Amino acid sequence: MSFSSLTPSSPLILIGAGKMGGALLTGWLARGLDPKAVIVVDPAPPAETRALLEHYGVAHRTTPPEGVKARVLLLAVKPQMMGAALPAVHALVGPQTITVSIAAGTTIATLEAALGGAIVRAMPNTPAQVSRGMTGVYANAAVPADGRALVTALLDAVGEVGWVESESLIDTVTAVSGSGPAYVFLLVEALAEAGVAAGFSAEQAARFARQTIIGAGELLNQSDLPADILRKNVTSPNGTTAVALAVLMDADGFGPLLGRAVAAAKRRAEELAG
Repeated sequence: MSFSSLTPSSPLILIGAGKMGGALLTGWLARGLDPKAVIVVDPAPPAETRALLEHYGVAHRTTPPEGVKARVLLLAVKPQMMGAALPAVHALVGPQTITVSIAAGTTIATLEAALGGAIVRAMPNTPAQVSRGMTGVYANAAVPADGRALVTALLDAVGEVGWVESESLIDTVTAVSGSGPAYVFLLVEALAEAGVAAGFSAEQAARFARQTIIGAGELLNQSDLPADILRKNVTSPNGTTAVALAVLMDADGFGPLLGRAVAAAKRRAEELAG
């Protein structure tokens, strides 16, 4: 699916050009989206996004433009700003518009009530900033097949895309992949702290822990083997890894702890949506 349906007269209008909006914009332009087919609306985009806009000649507005209907209206504002943003962008929605929201907690029903028409909820994660994101997506019945393909192409520009069959699963996406990078970063912190306790300097511990996670992630990325096989490949019987994993895989170990953390994150996502 190309971006050919996005044109200067039927543009993609991006509302909010912060870290995630800026990452998406970078991915689209790198994939060949016509800069004249994009309008960015943000009162104060960060410096790196302003430089990107100037480099490509992308139209920038501090308020929503008048007299134009979006082919895709992508809402990349913070959830607490959605109440003010929705009335302001209502005039940008036409019969062919697909509205895509990446704001956590803003439901399809809320978006339908404010804007009507074809609505998509998407939950990307911060690795989208380096084109390694994972985005969960759900659409209402008004989104046609070609609209789903266009949304997939747009979100695929910053990583992988997974459609879910019910809106409630967006809360699961939020808890697993949306919040997931923070779990990994915490693992790096904890591994570094354990390294210090075992004799490393703080600098050594941070270096070894960081590169271990980076390397393991890249190995997982390049390998066709599932994670459990890669884990077993590291683990010699009665060796150091086996002893360590016996602790981590205890009944009160890493698996149950992470399960409780994901469940807590999902409950919070449900509360925000309620």
